[in-house]
Amino acid sequence: MRTLAKYLRDYKKESVLAPFFKFLEVVFDLLVPVVIAQIIDVGIANNDHGYIVQKFFVLILMAAAGLAVSITAQFFAAKASVGFATEVRQAVFDHIQKLSYTELDTLGTDTLITRLTDDVNQVQNGVNMGLRLLLRSPFIVLGSMVMAFTINVRCALIFAVAIPVLFLVVFVIMFLSIPLFKKVQGRLDSVTRLTRENLTGVRVIRAFCREADAVAEFDESNLALTRLNEFVGKISALLNPATYVLINIATVILIRTAGVQVNLGNMQQGEIVALYNYMAQMIVELIKLASLIITLNKSMACADRVAGILKVDSTMTYPDKASLPTVESSDYAVAFNHVSFSYAGTGAPSLSDITFSAKKGSTIGIIGGTGSGKSTLVDLIARFYDATSGVITLDGQNVQTYSRQELREKIGVVPQKAALFQGTIRDNLSWGREDATDEEMWEALTTAQAREIVEKKDGQLDFRLEQNGRNLSGGQRQRLTIARALVKKPEILILDDSASALDFATDAALRKSLHQLGGKTTTFLVSQRAASIRQADLILVLDDGQLSGKGTHQELISTCETYREIFFSQFPEERTKYEKATGKEVLA
Repeated sequence: MRTLAKYLRDYKKESVLAPFFKFLEVVFDLLVPVVIAQIIDVGIANNDHGYIVQKFFVLILMAAAGLAVSITAQFFAAKASVGFATEVRQAVFDHIQKLSYTELDTLGTDTLITRLTDDVNQVQNGVNMGLRLLLRSPFIVLGSMVMAFTINVRCALIFAVAIPVLFLVVFVIMFLSIPLFKKVQGRLDSVTRLTRENLTGVRVIRAFCREADAVAEFDESNLALTRLNEFVGKISALLNPATYVLINIATVILIRTAGVQVNLGNMQQGEIVALYNYMAQMIVELIKLASLIITLNKSMACADRVAGILKVDSTMTYPDKASLPTVESSDYAVAFNHVSFSYAGTGAPSLSDITFSAKKGSTIGIIGGTGSGKSTLVDLIARFYDATSGVITLDGQNVQTYSRQELREKIGVVPQKAALFQGTIRDNLSWGREDATDEEMWEALTTAQAREIVEKKDGQLDFRLEQNGRNLSGGQRQRLTIARALVKKPEILILDDSASALDFATDAALRKSLHQLGGKTTTFLVSQRAASIRQADLILVLDDGQLSGKGTHQELISTCETYREIFFSQFPEERTKYEKATGKEVLA
């Protein structure tokens, strides 16, 4: 909670005023038994009706004043807690945006969603309740003891003994339950993950008739969460009966002791009533405290989880623009020099000793089997990950010396999975460049073979897309994501198997349009189709993380067995021609 406390600094005034007004409410509550004692010992004992009416109006005024300060305390507590949660949520979201892919892979989407939503809400609730009620109960309990000493010292000693015992019980239950609440939130991560998987993969689940299995898996995870919640609830539930027993024992001893004092003439009947009221107030406050402790335990556990995200440092650092060294421009847009890479927590490297150079304005095709490292290679160009060893240069300069802004402006990436956002087509294309004109958007759409798609939509560029572009086909989504990258007119364009949903004719037209970009853009084409990269200026062939071949199509047909296997599996008619021309048999 200390890590998050700094987000309350803009609400210092509210954080002080809320408990202050709550303290004033406590003062009015503590004066009520004194007034009632005076009514009994003076008004009723002397049959003084005027005095009784006078004190009655005093009670009314105290109740009104107590209500006013209570509402004021609630206002300040709500303002502080809501503002605090807003800043925490924004800080966590901003921090997540700065994390590298390595940290995002390690943390997982499910826990990030839970911590941004449920955990922050729990912390907000805890701050609100804490500012209003956390100090009220101690004020009442300790205030009752102080007021008891002003009435009768012997009876007040019962308060002095009961209160430490009560606080000890509360502390023990808090000590046991806080770690368990952390486990509860961890189980909630698992339920969130399953929910997300089932909702995003509902079509796949239904296609394979696995609805029953999905429900069973969710029920199992949900049942585990329920059982853990019940176990924590049972421990927390001990607080009420434990405090009830202790406080009632103290009440019995108080009444017995006070009765003896009355018989001895050391106390009046009204004072007994006052002492009993103070004990009754303690009972009510301890019941509230029991409920508050459960809320605060959850809040503290969630606060630790939220703070845990803020403590995660990115493994990537970007220099300031002013600190960049001056390097002469190179003829090569991208160069890999003995680059290797391993994902965090994995043993075998995903890429091993990769070396190649890509000239500016050229088209680089990347092909290989599933899991060969194609996407990993282009992720290193965009510096989504840092190479484990070796050096990657862009325009002759180490990729790690670029500022974040310069690197993002230089590179346009079209990911493997087309991702569009809810809003208009114009809004989505503006992600490429915010100040792009309509003419530039239409130019990008034309190059991406998406112009016809947009022209047929109502409103054209103002046509509204549903979440993740659900109201478009897969091929239409891919073409729009390509257009989004082209809008920024990047020096390096990376298409990570982003034309897989396109038919061969559209794919061919797209490659022709990209080729016409000429020397302005260096294009990296990742594809499973040999036809898509056949005309590339340089083809990289990956096999199990290693560069098994590089060169043009004709060069690789002659020198690279892996490339031949891929190409002839897709063009079997070419196999026969090759075998006749060379007299060599190619394995199927």
